[in-house]
Amino acid sequence: MLRPVKNDEQYEDALARVYQLMQKDLKPNSRKSDELEILSILIHEYEQVHYPVPTPNPLEAIKFRMEQMNMSEAELSDIIGYRSRKSEILSGKRKLSLSMIRKLAEKLNIPAEVLIQAY
Repeated sequence: MLRPVKNDEQYEDALARVYQLMQKDLKPNSRKSDELEILSILIHEYEQVHYPVPTPNPLEAIKFRMEQMNMSEAELSDIIGYRSRKSEILSGKRKLSLSMIRKLAEKLNIPAEVLIQAY
């Protein structure tokens, strides 16, 4: 019977069981695939409380996403405007405007919650 994950020992056991289940060729909607899904939810909830991942700094997020997309700084200028503005933003001298945040969220697929943070 599945139970909530309440401590590190139960967390480790749940991770081990998920690993075992992921090694199998599970059929959709089977007992074992349901077990895998439920364990994943329980693990996720435990991790949210005990191992939270901090939200990245907006500038770090932009630079990271540019690197992932192999995007040049010139391409970033096309999104946010003038080259000088791009340099000021990446150096932290200028803050992102609402229109820039909207464009970056759309083009780079960075959540607006990340981009609107103070930095």
